[in-house]
Amino acid sequence: MIHKEMKPFPKDFLWGAASAAYQVEGAWDEDGKGVSNWDKFVRIPGKTFKGTTGDLAVDHYHRYKEDVQLMAEMGMKAYRFSIAWTRIFPNGKGEVNQKGLEFYENLINELIENNIEPVLTLYHWDLPQALQDEYGGWESRQIIEDFTNYSIELFKRFGDRVKYWVSLNEQNIFTMLGYRMAAHPPGVKDDKLFYQVNHHANLANANVIKEFRKYVPDGKIGPSFAYSPSYALSSNPRDILAAENAEELNAHWWMDVYAWGRYPKAAWKYLETKGLAPMVEEGDFELLKEGKPDFMGLNYYQTTTFEENPLEGGVGAAEMNTTGKKGTSKDTGIPGVYKTVENPNLERTDWDWNIDPQGLRIALRRITDRYALPILISENGLGAFDKVEEGDVVNDDYRIDFIRAHVKEIQEAISDGVDMMGYCVWSFTDLLSWLNGFQKRYGFVYVNQHEEGDHDLRRIKKKSFYWYKEVIESNGEKL
Repeated sequence: MIHKEMKPFPKDFLWGAASAAYQVEGAWDEDGKGVSNWDKFVRIPGKTFKGTTGDLAVDHYHRYKEDVQLMAEMGMKAYRFSIAWTRIFPNGKGEVNQKGLEFYENLINELIENNIEPVLTLYHWDLPQALQDEYGGWESRQIIEDFTNYSIELFKRFGDRVKYWVSLNEQNIFTMLGYRMAAHPPGVKDDKLFYQVNHHANLANANVIKEFRKYVPDGKIGPSFAYSPSYALSSNPRDILAAENAEELNAHWWMDVYAWGRYPKAAWKYLETKGLAPMVEEGDFELLKEGKPDFMGLNYYQTTTFEENPLEGGVGAAEMNTTGKKGTSKDTGIPGVYKTVENPNLERTDWDWNIDPQGLRIALRRITDRYALPILISENGLGAFDKVEEGDVVNDDYRIDFIRAHVKEIQEAISDGVDMMGYCVWSFTDLLSWLNGFQKRYGFVYVNQHEEGDHDLRRIKKKSFYWYKEVIESNGEKL
Protein backbone atom coordinates (compact mmCIF):
# COMPACT_ATOMS: atom_id res chain seq x y z
CA MET A 1 0.00 0.00 0.00
CA ILE A 2 1.07 3.55 -0.71
CA HIS A 3 -0.40 5.81 1.97
CA LYS A 4 -1.42 9.37 1.18
CA GLU A 5 -1.40 10.20 4.88
CA MET A 6 0.57 8.41 7.56
CA LYS A 7 -0.76 7.49 10.98
CA PRO A 8 1.22 9.12 13.81
CA PHE A 9 3.33 7.12 16.24
CA PRO A 10 1.34 6.11 19.35
CA LYS A 11 1.54 8.67 22.19
CA ASP A 12 3.10 6.08 24.52
CA PHE A 13 5.59 4.80 21.90
CA LEU A 14 8.81 3.64 23.57
CA TRP A 15 11.63 5.49 21.81
CA GLY A 16 14.77 3.87 23.17
CA ALA A 17 18.09 2.18 22.73
CA ALA A 18 19.58 -1.15 23.78
CA SER A 19 22.69 -2.91 25.09
CA ALA A 20 23.84 -6.25 26.50
CA ALA A 21 25.62 -6.85 29.82
CA TYR A 22 28.73 -8.54 28.43
CA GLN A 23 29.17 -5.88 25.75
CA VAL A 24 29.03 -2.82 28.02
CA GLU A 25 29.52 -3.61 31.69
CA GLY A 26 33.09 -4.77 32.16
CA ALA A 27 33.91 -5.54 35.83
CA TRP A 28 34.01 -9.16 34.71
CA ASP A 29 35.25 -10.54 38.04
CA GLU A 30 34.15 -7.84 40.51
CA ASP A 31 31.72 -7.93 43.45
CA GLY A 32 31.28 -11.68 43.44
CA LYS A 33 30.46 -12.13 39.75
CA GLY A 34 31.06 -15.64 38.42
CA VAL A 35 32.68 -16.67 35.13
CA SER A 36 30.45 -16.75 32.04
CA ASN A 37 30.90 -18.79 28.87
CA TRP A 38 32.04 -15.60 27.10
CA ASP A 39 34.60 -14.78 29.81
CA LYS A 40 36.19 -18.11 28.93
CA PHE A 41 35.60 -18.21 25.15
CA VAL A 42 37.29 -14.88 24.38
CA ARG A 43 40.52 -16.23 25.85
CA ILE A 44 40.82 -18.80 23.06
CA PRO A 45 43.34 -17.34 20.56
CA GLY A 46 41.84 -16.26 17.25
CA LYS A 47 38.19 -16.25 18.35
CA THR A 48 37.73 -12.45 18.50
CA PHE A 49 39.12 -9.46 16.60
CA LYS A 50 42.64 -8.82 17.94
CA GLY A 51 41.83 -10.86 21.03
CA THR A 52 39.39 -8.29 22.45
CA THR A 53 37.46 -9.24 25.61
CA GLY A 54 34.61 -7.86 27.69
CA ASP A 55 36.78 -7.68 30.82
CA LEU A 56 36.46 -3.88 30.77
CA ALA A 57 34.13 -3.40 27.76
CA VAL A 58 33.04 0.27 28.09
CA ASP A 59 32.93 0.14 31.92
CA HIS A 60 29.18 0.73 32.20
CA TYR A 61 29.30 -1.09 35.56
CA HIS A 62 31.15 1.88 37.08
CA ARG A 63 29.79 4.59 34.77
CA TYR A 64 26.08 3.70 34.60
CA LYS A 65 25.05 7.00 36.24
CA GLU A 66 26.93 8.98 33.62
CA ASP A 67 25.37 6.87 30.86
CA VAL A 68 21.84 7.25 32.25
CA GLN A 69 22.33 11.02 32.49
CA LEU A 70 23.19 11.04 28.79
CA MET A 71 20.03 9.01 28.09
CA ALA A 72 18.01 11.53 30.09
CA GLU A 73 19.59 14.41 28.16
CA MET A 74 18.51 12.70 24.95
CA GLY A 75 14.97 12.30 26.34
CA MET A 76 14.96 8.54 25.85
CA LYS A 77 11.71 6.82 26.82
CA ALA A 78 13.13 3.29 27.25
CA TYR A 79 16.45 1.54 27.81
CA ARG A 80 16.72 -2.14 27.04
CA PHE A 81 19.57 -3.85 28.92
CA SER A 82 20.39 -7.40 29.93
CA ILE A 83 21.26 -8.91 33.29
CA ALA A 84 24.46 -10.93 33.63
CA TRP A 85 23.25 -14.25 35.07
CA THR A 86 26.64 -14.72 36.78
CA ARG A 87 26.22 -11.48 38.75
CA ILE A 88 23.07 -12.93 40.35
CA PHE A 89 24.12 -16.58 40.63
CA PRO A 90 27.92 -16.81 40.20
CA ASN A 91 27.59 -20.58 39.65
CA GLY A 92 24.31 -20.38 37.76
CA LYS A 93 22.30 -21.53 40.79
CA GLY A 94 22.58 -21.83 44.57
CA GLU A 95 23.36 -18.78 46.66
CA VAL A 96 22.30 -15.36 45.42
CA ASN A 97 24.98 -12.69 45.07
CA GLN A 98 23.46 -9.62 46.72
CA LYS A 99 26.09 -7.25 45.23
CA GLY A 100 24.96 -8.24 41.74
CA LEU A 101 21.31 -7.61 42.56
CA GLU A 102 22.25 -4.23 44.05
CA PHE A 103 23.94 -3.10 40.84
CA TYR A 104 20.81 -3.73 38.77
CA GLU A 105 18.60 -2.31 41.54
CA ASN A 106 20.60 0.92 41.33
CA LEU A 107 20.51 0.98 37.53
CA ILE A 108 16.73 0.42 37.43
CA ASN A 109 16.10 3.10 40.06
CA GLU A 110 18.35 5.55 38.21
CA LEU A 111 16.41 4.94 34.98
CA ILE A 112 13.03 5.39 36.66
CA GLU A 113 14.17 8.59 38.39
CA ASN A 114 14.97 9.92 34.93
CA ASN A 115 11.61 8.83 33.44
CA ILE A 116 13.20 6.07 31.37
CA GLU A 117 11.29 2.79 31.16
CA PRO A 118 13.57 -0.18 31.95
CA VAL A 119 13.24 -3.05 29.45
CA LEU A 120 14.98 -5.99 31.08
CA THR A 121 16.46 -8.88 29.08
CA LEU A 122 16.87 -12.07 31.10
CA TYR A 123 19.39 -13.76 28.79
CA HIS A 124 21.68 -12.15 26.24
CA TRP A 125 24.11 -15.02 25.59
CA ASP A 126 26.30 -14.97 28.74
CA LEU A 127 25.68 -18.40 30.27
CA PRO A 128 27.32 -19.25 33.62
CA GLN A 129 30.37 -21.36 32.73
CA ALA A 130 29.68 -23.52 35.81
CA LEU A 131 26.48 -24.82 34.15
CA GLN A 132 28.32 -25.48 30.89
CA ASP A 133 30.91 -27.48 32.82
CA GLU A 134 28.38 -29.34 34.97
CA TYR A 135 25.90 -30.55 32.34
CA GLY A 136 26.58 -28.83 29.02
CA GLY A 137 24.38 -25.79 29.66
CA TRP A 138 21.67 -25.64 27.01
CA GLU A 139 22.53 -29.21 25.98
CA SER A 140 20.65 -30.54 29.03
CA ARG A 141 17.01 -30.21 30.10
CA GLN A 142 18.38 -29.21 33.52
CA ILE A 143 18.82 -25.71 32.06
CA ILE A 144 15.02 -25.26 32.14
CA GLU A 145 14.92 -25.43 35.95
CA ASP A 146 18.04 -23.32 36.49
CA PHE A 147 17.05 -20.60 34.01
CA THR A 148 13.56 -20.48 35.53
CA ASN A 149 14.87 -20.15 39.11
CA TYR A 150 17.24 -17.37 38.03
CA SER A 151 14.38 -15.56 36.25
CA ILE A 152 12.01 -15.90 39.21
CA GLU A 153 14.63 -14.25 41.44
CA LEU A 154 14.58 -11.25 39.09
CA PHE A 155 10.77 -11.20 38.83
CA LYS A 156 10.53 -11.11 42.63
CA ARG A 157 13.19 -8.42 43.02
CA PHE A 158 12.32 -6.08 40.13
CA GLY A 159 8.77 -6.95 39.03
CA ASP A 160 7.29 -4.07 40.99
CA ARG A 161 9.21 -1.54 38.86
CA VAL A 162 10.06 -3.28 35.58
CA LYS A 163 7.01 -3.84 33.37
CA TYR A 164 8.69 -4.84 30.09
CA TRP A 165 10.77 -8.02 29.94
CA VAL A 166 12.60 -9.87 27.16
CA SER A 167 13.05 -13.58 27.90
CA LEU A 168 15.67 -14.86 25.43
CA ASN A 169 17.63 -12.62 23.08
CA GLU A 170 18.18 -14.02 19.58
CA GLN A 171 17.80 -17.69 20.44
CA ASN A 172 18.31 -18.48 16.74
CA ILE A 173 21.70 -16.73 16.77
CA PHE A 174 23.20 -18.05 20.01
CA THR A 175 22.18 -21.63 19.20
CA MET A 176 23.30 -21.43 15.57
CA LEU A 177 26.64 -19.71 16.13
CA GLY A 178 27.33 -21.87 19.19
CA TYR A 179 26.34 -25.27 17.82
CA ARG A 180 26.39 -25.09 14.00
CA MET A 181 29.20 -22.68 13.18
CA ALA A 182 31.45 -22.86 16.29
CA ALA A 183 31.80 -19.06 16.13
CA HIS A 184 30.31 -18.52 19.61
CA PRO A 185 30.64 -20.60 22.78
CA PRO A 186 30.75 -23.50 23.26
CA GLY A 187 32.31 -23.63 19.77
CA VAL A 188 30.62 -26.81 18.51
CA LYS A 189 29.58 -27.95 15.01
CA ASP A 190 26.82 -30.53 15.43
CA ASP A 191 23.52 -30.10 13.58
CA LYS A 192 21.69 -32.72 15.62
CA LEU A 193 22.80 -31.11 18.89
CA PHE A 194 21.90 -27.66 17.55
CA TYR A 195 18.25 -28.65 17.13
CA GLN A 196 18.17 -30.35 20.54
CA VAL A 197 19.73 -27.32 22.27
CA ASN A 198 17.20 -25.11 20.54
CA HIS A 199 14.32 -27.29 21.80
CA HIS A 200 15.60 -26.98 25.37
CA ALA A 201 15.80 -23.19 24.93
CA ASN A 202 12.19 -23.17 23.68
CA LEU A 203 11.07 -25.08 26.77
CA ALA A 204 13.04 -22.78 29.09
CA ASN A 205 11.57 -19.72 27.37
CA ALA A 206 8.01 -21.06 27.70
CA ASN A 207 8.47 -22.06 31.33
CA VAL A 208 9.82 -18.63 32.26
CA ILE A 209 6.90 -16.87 30.54
CA LYS A 210 4.48 -19.18 32.37
CA GLU A 211 6.10 -18.31 35.74
CA PHE A 212 6.20 -14.60 34.88
CA ARG A 213 2.38 -14.48 35.01
CA LYS A 214 2.49 -15.39 38.72
CA TYR A 215 5.05 -12.79 39.76
CA VAL A 216 4.47 -9.83 37.41
CA PRO A 217 0.78 -10.06 36.45
CA ASP A 218 0.70 -6.47 35.18
CA GLY A 219 3.89 -6.81 33.09
CA LYS A 220 4.59 -7.82 29.50
CA ILE A 221 7.13 -10.41 28.34
CA GLY A 222 8.31 -11.82 25.03
CA PRO A 223 11.42 -13.19 23.31
CA SER A 224 13.55 -11.12 20.93
CA PHE A 225 13.97 -12.86 17.60
CA ALA A 226 16.61 -11.97 15.01
CA TYR A 227 14.40 -12.00 11.93
CA SER A 228 15.84 -11.63 8.45
CA PRO A 229 12.92 -11.87 6.00
CA SER A 230 13.62 -14.20 3.07
CA TYR A 231 13.41 -12.95 -0.52
CA ALA A 232 13.54 -15.02 -3.69
CA LEU A 233 16.22 -13.90 -6.16
CA SER A 234 13.85 -14.25 -9.11
CA SER A 235 10.31 -15.21 -10.07
CA ASN A 236 11.60 -18.67 -10.99
CA PRO A 237 9.44 -21.00 -8.85
CA ARG A 238 12.60 -22.90 -7.82
CA ASP A 239 14.02 -19.70 -6.27
CA ILE A 240 10.67 -18.94 -4.64
CA LEU A 241 10.60 -22.42 -3.12
CA ALA A 242 14.17 -21.91 -1.83
CA ALA A 243 13.04 -18.68 -0.14
CA GLU A 244 10.02 -20.51 1.34
CA ASN A 245 12.38 -23.18 2.68
CA ALA A 246 14.55 -20.49 4.25
CA GLU A 247 11.57 -18.69 5.80
CA GLU A 248 10.33 -21.92 7.36
CA LEU A 249 13.70 -23.21 8.63
CA ASN A 250 15.16 -19.84 9.66
CA ALA A 251 12.11 -17.94 10.95
CA HIS A 252 8.94 -19.99 11.43
CA TRP A 253 10.98 -22.67 13.23
CA TRP A 254 11.30 -20.22 16.13
CA MET A 255 8.39 -17.81 15.93
CA ASP A 256 5.75 -20.52 15.38
CA VAL A 257 6.89 -22.13 18.64
CA TYR A 258 6.82 -18.81 20.50
CA ALA A 259 3.32 -17.92 19.30
CA TRP A 260 1.62 -21.30 18.89
CA GLY A 261 3.74 -23.90 20.70
CA ARG A 262 4.36 -26.01 17.60
CA TYR A 263 7.02 -26.50 14.93
CA PRO A 264 6.21 -25.88 11.23
CA LYS A 265 5.30 -29.08 9.39
CA ALA A 266 7.52 -29.04 6.30
CA ALA A 267 10.61 -28.10 8.34
CA TRP A 268 9.88 -30.83 10.91
CA LYS A 269 9.38 -33.44 8.18
CA TYR A 270 12.64 -32.45 6.50
CA LEU A 271 14.61 -32.62 9.76
CA GLU A 272 12.97 -35.90 10.71
CA THR A 273 14.03 -37.41 7.37
CA LYS A 274 17.59 -36.19 7.97
CA GLY A 275 17.62 -37.56 11.53
CA LEU A 276 18.01 -34.02 12.94
CA ALA A 277 14.63 -33.41 14.59
CA PRO A 278 14.92 -32.89 18.36
CA MET A 279 13.90 -35.51 20.92
CA VAL A 280 10.58 -34.44 22.42
CA GLU A 281 9.31 -35.72 25.76
CA GLU A 282 5.76 -36.06 27.01
CA GLY A 283 4.33 -32.72 28.08
CA ASP A 284 6.75 -30.62 25.99
CA PHE A 285 4.16 -29.31 23.55
CA GLU A 286 1.72 -28.58 26.36
CA LEU A 287 4.37 -26.45 28.06
CA LEU A 288 5.27 -24.67 24.81
CA LYS A 289 1.62 -23.72 24.32
CA GLU A 290 1.51 -22.27 27.86
CA GLY A 291 4.39 -19.91 27.07
CA LYS A 292 2.58 -17.59 24.64
CA PRO A 293 4.27 -14.17 24.79
CA ASP A 294 2.61 -10.76 25.14
CA PHE A 295 4.59 -9.40 22.20
CA MET A 296 7.14 -10.45 19.61
CA GLY A 297 10.50 -8.79 20.09
CA LEU A 298 12.12 -8.10 16.72
CA ASN A 299 15.84 -7.61 16.19
CA TYR A 300 16.05 -6.43 12.60
CA TYR A 301 19.24 -5.68 10.69
CA GLN A 302 18.79 -7.00 7.15
CA THR A 303 16.94 -9.22 4.70
CA THR A 304 18.46 -12.25 2.97
CA THR A 305 17.95 -13.27 -0.64
CA PHE A 306 17.89 -16.91 -1.74
CA GLU A 307 18.08 -19.04 -4.86
CA GLU A 308 17.88 -22.73 -5.63
CA ASN A 309 20.76 -24.85 -4.29
CA PRO A 310 21.18 -28.23 -6.03
CA LEU A 311 21.33 -31.38 -3.94
CA GLU A 312 24.46 -32.58 -5.76
CA GLY A 313 27.32 -30.08 -5.72
CA GLY A 314 25.33 -27.44 -3.84
CA VAL A 315 26.88 -24.76 -1.63
CA GLY A 316 27.31 -25.50 2.10
CA ALA A 317 28.22 -23.36 5.11
CA ALA A 318 30.66 -20.45 4.56
CA GLU A 319 32.70 -18.01 6.64
CA MET A 320 31.24 -14.71 7.90
CA ASN A 321 32.80 -11.28 7.45
CA THR A 322 34.11 -10.34 10.92
CA THR A 323 36.80 -7.92 9.72
CA GLY A 324 34.82 -5.06 8.18
CA LYS A 325 36.54 -5.65 4.83
CA LYS A 326 33.66 -5.24 2.42
CA GLY A 327 33.06 -8.12 0.03
CA THR A 328 34.76 -10.84 2.09
CA SER A 329 31.61 -12.75 3.08
CA LYS A 330 30.70 -15.80 1.00
CA ASP A 331 27.35 -17.21 -0.01
CA THR A 332 26.18 -19.99 2.25
CA GLY A 333 23.52 -22.66 2.01
CA ILE A 334 22.16 -26.16 2.54
CA PRO A 335 22.33 -28.40 -0.56
CA GLY A 336 18.84 -29.25 -1.77
CA VAL A 337 17.25 -26.53 0.39
CA TYR A 338 18.52 -23.00 -0.36
CA LYS A 339 21.57 -20.84 -1.06
CA THR A 340 22.10 -17.18 -0.17
CA VAL A 341 22.91 -14.77 -2.97
CA GLU A 342 23.71 -11.06 -3.16
CA ASN A 343 20.66 -8.88 -3.78
CA PRO A 344 21.49 -6.53 -6.69
CA ASN A 345 18.91 -3.99 -5.46
CA LEU A 346 20.54 -3.33 -2.08
CA GLU A 347 23.61 -1.55 -0.74
CA ARG A 348 25.75 -3.33 1.86
CA THR A 349 27.62 -2.27 5.00
CA ASP A 350 31.35 -2.80 5.48
CA TRP A 351 30.42 -6.11 7.15
CA ASP A 352 28.38 -7.15 4.08
CA TRP A 353 25.02 -6.72 5.82
CA ASN A 354 22.26 -5.69 3.41
CA ILE A 355 20.80 -2.22 3.99
CA ASP A 356 17.07 -2.68 3.47
CA PRO A 357 14.74 -0.33 5.38
CA GLN A 358 11.68 -1.57 3.48
CA GLY A 359 12.58 -5.06 4.64
CA LEU A 360 11.69 -3.88 8.16
CA ARG A 361 8.18 -3.00 7.03
CA ILE A 362 7.94 -6.40 5.37
CA ALA A 363 9.10 -8.08 8.59
CA LEU A 364 6.55 -6.16 10.67
CA ARG A 365 3.74 -7.03 8.24
CA ARG A 366 4.67 -10.72 8.13
CA ILE A 367 4.84 -11.04 11.92
CA THR A 368 1.52 -9.19 12.33
CA ASP A 369 -0.31 -11.23 9.71
CA ARG A 370 0.99 -14.59 10.94
CA TYR A 371 0.98 -14.13 14.72
CA ALA A 372 -1.33 -11.16 15.50
CA LEU A 373 0.99 -10.03 18.31
CA PRO A 374 2.15 -6.49 19.20
CA ILE A 375 5.78 -5.90 18.20
CA LEU A 376 8.66 -4.31 20.08
CA ILE A 377 11.65 -3.58 17.87
CA SER A 378 14.29 -4.55 20.39
CA GLU A 379 17.28 -3.95 18.10
CA ASN A 380 17.98 -2.11 14.86
CA GLY A 381 21.09 -0.12 14.02
CA LEU A 382 24.18 0.37 11.90
CA GLY A 383 27.66 -0.92 12.70
CA ALA A 384 30.27 1.34 11.12
CA PHE A 385 33.79 2.77 11.40
CA ASP A 386 33.30 6.11 13.21
CA LYS A 387 35.92 8.83 13.41
CA VAL A 388 36.37 11.58 16.01
CA GLU A 389 37.21 14.86 14.33
CA GLU A 390 38.72 18.01 15.79
CA GLY A 391 36.68 19.43 18.67
CA ASP A 392 35.23 16.05 19.65
CA VAL A 393 32.86 15.91 16.68
CA VAL A 394 31.59 12.62 15.22
CA ASN A 395 29.75 13.22 11.96
CA ASP A 396 27.85 9.95 11.58
CA ASP A 397 25.36 11.12 8.94
CA TYR A 398 25.33 7.60 7.51
CA ARG A 399 23.85 6.35 10.81
CA ILE A 400 21.23 9.11 10.80
CA ASP A 401 20.29 8.18 7.21
CA PHE A 402 20.05 4.51 8.17
CA ILE A 403 17.86 5.03 11.25
CA ARG A 404 15.72 7.70 9.59
CA ALA A 405 14.91 5.35 6.70
CA HIS A 406 13.95 2.57 9.12
CA VAL A 407 11.80 4.87 11.29
CA LYS A 408 9.90 5.93 8.15
CA GLU A 409 9.17 2.28 7.40
CA ILE A 410 7.93 1.72 10.97
CA GLN A 411 5.43 4.53 10.42
CA GLU A 412 4.42 2.94 7.11
CA ALA A 413 3.83 -0.31 9.00
CA ILE A 414 1.78 1.50 11.68
CA SER A 415 -0.30 2.95 8.84
CA ASP A 416 -0.71 -0.62 7.54
CA GLY A 417 -2.21 -1.58 10.91
CA VAL A 418 0.80 -3.05 12.72
CA ASP A 419 0.56 -2.77 16.53
CA MET A 420 3.90 -1.21 17.49
CA MET A 421 5.12 -0.86 21.08
CA GLY A 422 8.50 0.78 20.62
CA TYR A 423 11.84 1.06 18.88
CA CYS A 424 15.15 0.35 20.64
CA VAL A 425 18.13 1.34 18.52
CA TRP A 426 21.26 -0.78 18.85
CA SER A 427 22.98 0.78 20.67
CA PHE A 428 23.08 3.75 23.06
CA THR A 429 26.85 3.89 23.64
CA ASP A 430 29.47 2.19 21.53
CA LEU A 431 30.18 -1.26 22.90
CA LEU A 432 32.15 -4.44 22.38
CA SER A 433 30.92 -6.19 19.24
CA TRP A 434 31.15 -9.89 20.18
CA LEU A 435 33.54 -10.99 17.40
CA ASN A 436 34.43 -7.59 15.91
CA GLY A 437 36.03 -5.82 18.86
CA PHE A 438 35.52 -2.07 19.31
CA GLN A 439 36.08 -1.12 15.67
CA LYS A 440 32.45 -1.85 14.72
CA ARG A 441 30.58 1.04 16.32
CA TYR A 442 26.82 1.26 16.76
CA GLY A 443 26.23 3.92 19.41
CA PHE A 444 24.75 7.40 19.59
CA VAL A 445 27.58 8.03 22.05
CA TYR A 446 31.19 7.42 21.03
CA VAL A 447 33.32 5.71 23.69
CA ASN A 448 37.07 6.23 23.55
CA GLN A 449 37.88 2.52 23.68
CA HIS A 450 40.04 0.59 21.21
CA GLU A 451 41.85 -2.70 20.70
CA GLU A 452 45.34 -1.37 21.45
CA GLY A 453 46.86 0.88 24.09
CA ASP A 454 45.31 2.70 27.02
CA HIS A 455 42.15 4.72 26.48
CA ASP A 456 40.15 6.94 28.81
CA LEU A 457 36.64 5.61 27.92
CA ARG A 458 35.47 9.20 27.50
CA ARG A 459 31.86 9.56 26.24
CA ILE A 460 31.41 11.80 23.18
CA LYS A 461 27.96 12.61 21.76
CA LYS A 462 27.78 11.91 18.04
CA LYS A 463 25.74 13.94 15.55
CA SER A 464 23.15 11.13 15.63
CA PHE A 465 22.66 11.74 19.38
CA TYR A 466 21.23 15.21 18.73
CA TRP A 467 19.20 13.99 15.76
CA TYR A 468 17.53 11.16 17.71
CA LYS A 469 16.81 13.60 20.55
CA GLU A 470 14.67 15.64 18.12
CA VAL A 471 12.97 12.51 16.82
CA ILE A 472 11.95 11.58 20.36
CA GLU A 473 10.85 15.12 21.28
CA SER A 474 8.60 15.27 18.22
CA ASN A 475 7.36 11.65 18.64
CA GLY A 476 8.69 10.78 15.20
CA GLU A 477 7.44 13.88 13.36
CA LYS A 478 10.88 15.48 12.89
CA LEU A 479 13.05 13.10 10.91
